[in-house]
Amino acid sequence: MSKSKKSPKVEAESKTPQHGFVFAKENYMLMIIGIVVIVLGFFLMYGKENIYDFRKITLAPIVVIAGFIIEIFAIMKKPKAS
Repeated sequence: MSKSKKSPKVEAESKTPQHGFVFAKENYMLMIIGIVVIVLGFFLMYGKENIYDFRKITLAPIVVIAGFIIEIFAIMKKPKAS
């Protein structure tokens, strides 16, 4: 009739989170590349003269969207199993 109970120390050890990074090194590198592409897109948009230029109206938004797509890919990519 005696029930065996786990000691509090054993319960605490089983609930401790695993330490480490959420993503692999490759994911972080892709995230940095995505941020650089986004910043480059905003840099292309910068300027006060000729605001209807191809670079500001078409090219810069495409570059920014490409940067966000790279970011989404970097987050969704599963790391290789080692």
